[in-house]
Amino acid sequence: MLTGTSGVVDHRLERRAVINEYKRGRISRDSVCDANSELIRAARNLGEPTSVRCPICEEVNVVLLTYVFGHGLPKHGRCVTERKEVEQLQRTDHDYAAYVVEACPGCSWHHLLRVLPIAGRRRRSAAQ
Repeated sequence: MLTGTSGVVDHRLERRAVINEYKRGRISRDSVCDANSELIRAARNLGEPTSVRCPICEEVNVVLLTYVFGHGLPKHGRCVTERKEVEQLQRTDHDYAAYVVEACPGCSWHHLLRVLPIAGRRRRSAAQ
């Protein structure tokens, strides 16, 4: 849904480490499958389907959710489901951060995959 790589923070190495620790038996399933009910509800109803099997239950494909935080948005962020919502934010004078989370609606596994900046008009104009 989001493009560009400047300022992106990727959490795939951390994801791999958690999965490895779980598979080695060093972390319990309850510790990694602890997504709150609102995140799982959003995963079931708003998530972007993937072809990636959940690394924990290995039964259900994970979905991606994108939450945006910043000026004028609720403290808990706003789940965006369409590109046009991101484009509306880019037309403002404010900067935002988009958090892409993978979640398993089956076992409640979740992990932050990456954080991406959404630059408002002012910053994009200065960069050009």
